[in-house]
Amino acid sequence: MDDKIKLLQQYIDESNNIVFFGGAGVSTESGIKDFRSVDGLYHEKFKYPPETMLSHSFFIDHTEEFYDFYREKLNSLNIEPNITHKYLKDLEDSGKLKYIITQNIDGLHEKAGSKNVLLLHGTVYQNTCMDCGKKYNAEAVFNSKGIPRCECGGIIKPDVVLYEEGLDDETVSKSIEAISNADLLIVGGTSLVVYPAASFIRYFRGKHLVIINKDSTQYDSMADLVINDKLGDIFSKLK
Repeated sequence: MDDKIKLLQQYIDESNNIVFFGGAGVSTESGIKDFRSVDGLYHEKFKYPPETMLSHSFFIDHTEEFYDFYREKLNSLNIEPNITHKYLKDLEDSGKLKYIITQNIDGLHEKAGSKNVLLLHGTVYQNTCMDCGKKYNAEAVFNSKGIPRCECGGIIKPDVVLYEEGLDDETVSKSIEAISNADLLIVGGTSLVVYPAASFIRYFRGKHLVIINKDSTQYDSMADLVINDKLGDIFSKLK
């Protein structure tokens, strides 16, 4: 493993346009459950499957039940960034890391101080009234009871991409451009099975592709370096 850490450090040292593409595994060490691992949300027992409860149609048809689940499982207000978030912030400050592209909605990269974060699936920190468009912060939703409503009476919806909803076109374009221009792409904490986000790494044309994930992914054969370990264990050894 030490040889792999050394090689990753070498790649980072030699690169000046790094992009980090991350998923749920980035935040699990902060205490946020992922979806697909053995102890993830998909393996818990609920009245409905999590992917159903986080779908657009469920939000429309069962709004109160959606919010019961959302408030219980996706509240990251009191959760702090971990080693990975902090390392990436420092790497951005050094000028080497140009973008973080994340599938996470927990806001921990921003909480760590990272500036150039592309939010593929939105964020719990922004919410919008479906009727008048007024914006609300995360506290307005997580500290509410039942269905959170605007002053105008409209339902407040989180600015997160639910199942059955499309990604934001501008964010997709920026992400593909960032990956296309990168000389080093580090993919971390994602099983690379959620589309279309997972397919973005096909746009990489740079020097080195690194995949760090506890389990193998379908893109491992494309990578110059694959490390099957916890992100925190890896990033804590980098300088």
